[in-house]
Amino acid sequence: MKKTKAIKELIQSSMREFASTRTLALCGIMGALSLVLGMVATISVGPYIKIGFSGLPNRIVECLFGPAVGCIFGGTMDLLKFVAKPDGPFFFGFTFNAMLAGVLYGSILYRKPLTVRRIFAAELVVKILVNCCFNTLWISMLYGKGFFVLLPVRLIKNAVMLPVDTAIVFFTLTFVTKLAAQLSFVKQKP
Repeated sequence: MKKTKAIKELIQSSMREFASTRTLALCGIMGALSLVLGMVATISVGPYIKIGFSGLPNRIVECLFGPAVGCIFGGTMDLLKFVAKPDGPFFFGFTFNAMLAGVLYGSILYRKPLTVRRIFAAELVVKILVNCCFNTLWISMLYGKGFFVLLPVRLIKNAVMLPVDTAIVFFTLTFVTKLAAQLSFVKQKP
């Protein structure tokens, strides 16, 4: 019951972020950055694996504004990226993944101290649940490849990227949260 109340308060606090013009402005800036990074800073490794930096703006929004804003931002950006640069057929499962990742990262990082351990935990949860389970399932359904045929390569890719992504996200979020606090976009986190 106590946990349910804490989750409810977390989501309500994140929903209140929508009332701020600064939140919307920063989301717009991060959205534009995400689109640009998606166009120029993404490398395809085979037909089913992509490595890029277009998720960094999502992590910033999720950390600064929480799971509700992160969910809506993630879904919106997935749709906009598809419209801007279609890469295969549209499939709502990937939009769902972007929204779920926003909820997970936002729930773990919003209004909490930024530590390598916390970011590692967020990355691990998303990589296992979203990247390895759901993404592999959607790719399997979309392209008719066996789930367990795709899974080993995706597990290896995510295992290799886990420490790299943790470091990149840690340094990025540490810098951006301090900058956002100095510019009065958000209140400094404890």
